[in-house]
Amino acid sequence: MNNIVKTFLVLILAFPLTSCGSKEQVFDGTVKISGKIENSTSSEVVLVKYLDDKTEVLDTLKLNPNGKFEYTLELDEPGFYELSVQENASVMLALYDQDVQINYDVKDEKSLRIEGSDDSKNMLKVRDLREDYQNQINDLNDAYYEAMNNRDQDKIKEIQEQAMSLEGNHATKVKASIGEMDNSFAALFALGMLNPKQDFIFMDEVVSSLNEKYPNTKMITSLMARLEDLRALSIGQIAPEIALPNPQGELVKLSDLRGKYVLIDFWAAWCKPCREENPNVVRLYNQYKEKGFEVFGVSLDRTKEAWEKAIEDDELTWTHVSDLKYFNSEAAATYQINAIPATYLIDPEGKIVAKDLRGASLENKLSEIFQ
Repeated sequence: MNNIVKTFLVLILAFPLTSCGSKEQVFDGTVKISGKIENSTSSEVVLVKYLDDKTEVLDTLKLNPNGKFEYTLELDEPGFYELSVQENASVMLALYDQDVQINYDVKDEKSLRIEGSDDSKNMLKVRDLREDYQNQINDLNDAYYEAMNNRDQDKIKEIQEQAMSLEGNHATKVKASIGEMDNSFAALFALGMLNPKQDFIFMDEVVSSLNEKYPNTKMITSLMARLEDLRALSIGQIAPEIALPNPQGELVKLSDLRGKYVLIDFWAAWCKPCREENPNVVRLYNQYKEKGFEVFGVSLDRTKEAWEKAIEDDELTWTHVSDLKYFNSEAAATYQINAIPATYLIDPEGKIVAKDLRGASLENKLSEIFQ
């Protein structure tokens, strides 16, 4: 922003105040929404506004016999809206200081054209990214259920790894798209497709930049507050201390393992995905423990008997702690754990370097560290 401001000042000083030219348009607090809807089964469209955790119907817009409509919207800050055309047909809009024109043939989904509002045009990019990702996820879900019915464990593992890879590739595409939006308000909607645990730094930078451009916008300040809650657990931060009893009742601290790469592994005897991942962690632990790798297992079990039996049955020879309080565990609260398995990888200085690694992603990260 500083460079932009400096450039702006230079331009002001370079031209006399009496010079002729186009006069900058001042936003008057209204946006005109207009367009044409073809082949709709309805003679009207419904304008909906997105709020933090709900939607609000603003008005019903009548279509003339040719399918055209026009509406003036009053607003005092950027926001997300939707034109609901008919069942399973809608148009997402990001609106603030530019009028928008919409042309849409309901029988042809690819016919949607948006003119005027740059933010709303960027919403089309977001929509395409989301739909492409959802289609790929649907295909993986179908394959997963088929593998489950066939009890094909190798196929299940392969699909799980494909899903993790797909999530990573999707995040890369989303971030690239946001980078091309030039601080468009639509970037805020695109951020909803990212995992704040994995992409906190990127999200934090984007939201801070948007806040400079659109100060005091409710949706931005709300997201900033949520990110602030995650800041202590972001990559690069010192991992919060965990001090809990081991199976022998002795208090063990996470900080006792400083000097090593430590995988904080939140798991439980009753958690099937955790138990299925254990052999992979055992193999990697045995491969890298002499090179400075340790596992700090934090169990969310309810009983000591189940916890100890799982440790023995799965041959988990690393450090274990638990207060046997299920998801009410002190450590689970500190690390905002609401589902397991969940992992944090910290470096010898105690800084978080990665999150939610398992399967191939854990193997690749450790190979990168200890190569």
